[in-house]
Amino acid sequence: MPTVDPISQAILDAIDEPALIVGSGKVKGANLAAQLLLGGAIQDRDLRFAIRHPLALDTIMAGRQADLELIGIGSAERPWHLSVRPLPGGTLVRLSDRSILRAAERMRTDFVANASHELRTPLATIIGYAETLGEEGPVDDGVRAKFGATIEAEARRMLRIVEDLMSLSRIEADRYRTPDEEIDMGEVARIAMKHSTVLAGRRGCRIEASIEDNIPKLKGDFGQLLQLADNLIGNAIRYGCNDKNSLIDVKVFSAGQRVLLSVSDGGDGIAPEHLPRLTERFYRVDSARSRESGGTGLGLAIVKHIVERHRGEMRIDSAPGQGTEVTVALPVE
Repeated sequence: MPTVDPISQAILDAIDEPALIVGSGKVKGANLAAQLLLGGAIQDRDLRFAIRHPLALDTIMAGRQADLELIGIGSAERPWHLSVRPLPGGTLVRLSDRSILRAAERMRTDFVANASHELRTPLATIIGYAETLGEEGPVDDGVRAKFGATIEAEARRMLRIVEDLMSLSRIEADRYRTPDEEIDMGEVARIAMKHSTVLAGRRGCRIEASIEDNIPKLKGDFGQLLQLADNLIGNAIRYGCNDKNSLIDVKVFSAGQRVLLSVSDGGDGIAPEHLPRLTERFYRVDSARSRESGGTGLGLAIVKHIVERHRGEMRIDSAPGQGTEVTVALPVE
């Protein structure tokens, strides 16, 4: 039974994160979250049975107001913010989990590093070729043409990356604004297929469509949903079209209160270990192939954010040698 008064225990129980009241070196009260983290039999026992972290113990036993960032309570790598506040006859101890915050910070750091790397590579090529062209002395016309074409290609690659980064920023800014345009996903798919005509012709791909009649309209953002379809079809052309199978299959159909867009190819497919990470920014199964094909590594990340904004779901089915199918399901209401 807790040794704190009922009001203090009720306050502890109202706190979602692990919380204790400590007095005379013992745990006088603990909420459910603290018991799940530190053990169910910690009440009215020596504090050292509950918390074995030396710095945390010293801070709590001092009984003075303190805030501390630490790792190692509950599990070896789990980060916590420890808050200690003196009370009449005891000390309130709260532990706030910092795992999500740390993960977000790590994602931001990785994103900046990846974006810098992706922009630095073409920029270095542009500078190198430009310096060569700027040197004194005659330059062969063939060399000048080759260097000029490379500079243009790398500059366009940088432009695509910047445009995709701006798209991600705009989509994230609109995340909590409900889209309200009436959208016909069949029309969206047809326009996206028109957009892909040049790329498909260059790659020798053939696109076939199966669009159901009288598909229910949904509330959405036309520009974002068109970008979603553009990215899915473009990815299928770049990575799923080969000499053995050049067909890209686009389907739009309804199922219950959802409209589904499916884009499938008969390409090389993707190994299972890569599937969970395909929507990460700048994640590539084959970096060299992706760059050669004109991919930025941001296409599926953009698709994921658009799907989330529209409260939909995305599924990727693939296996080596069996092609890839990406299906997006969007709610009608």
